[in-house]
Amino acid sequence: MGPGWRAPSAALVAGSVAIFAGLRRVALALPRPAAVRSRPGRAWRWLNLLVSFAHSVLAGLWALFSLWHAPELLSDIQDGYSVSGHLLVCFSSGYFIHDTLDIIFNHQSRSSWEYLVHHAMAISAFVSLIITGRFLVAAMLLLLVEVSNIFLTIRMLLKMSNVPSPALYEANKYVNLVMYFAFRLAPQAYLTWYFLRYVEVQGQGAFLTANLLLLDAMILMYFSRLLRSDFFPSLRKGSAGRDVDGEKFLID
Repeated sequence: MGPGWRAPSAALVAGSVAIFAGLRRVALALPRPAAVRSRPGRAWRWLNLLVSFAHSVLAGLWALFSLWHAPELLSDIQDGYSVSGHLLVCFSSGYFIHDTLDIIFNHQSRSSWEYLVHHAMAISAFVSLIITGRFLVAAMLLLLVEVSNIFLTIRMLLKMSNVPSPALYEANKYVNLVMYFAFRLAPQAYLTWYFLRYVEVQGQGAFLTANLLLLDAMILMYFSRLLRSDFFPSLRKGSAGRDVDGEKFLID
């Protein structure tokens, strides 16, 4: 992929930002659960999660079907290319830019700073591969995490809406755990092994490897939070009586 792709790619990313801005306006018109309406602090988080859910469904299934349709891409993680994968990376870059702006403009930076760090890492990494045309397949593998995010977001929406059906939350809890292993931990572990063994530790390779290792630490931290909250609640510390309405990340 040469320099001729850069201007069209920028337009695709900008178009994606506009799409998610439109989805947010649609979400504003949707009915909200009573538990959200009665707590003004939850309004932004609810809308933000709905947009995040839309991205997870679209990007997660897109990544999954793209790799399923062209499994030969997995044999060339550094230089493999597909138009579908390129469009997916532009689409997700637009989401991360939109979400970053949503957090900042709605004064949620303090409570959602971890997301800002994550998005800065994702945007910089995706821009680098759009420019160079390398490691596109690695980005597609990383975006499989959005399949896991579908169930993680459902979990957070259920907690916020106080759904009076513990069976629904319990079912999602176990599905969420399986998806976390299959689509978050497994691809992340494989890519970490691949980068450390085969990718040159200089230039773009060094930059992406550093991003990947930092993401490893974040994912393990979130996994420990998930286990403490859903499976070992007696190990939770400091969450009693805490108001987390404005917090975007998994902390309870």
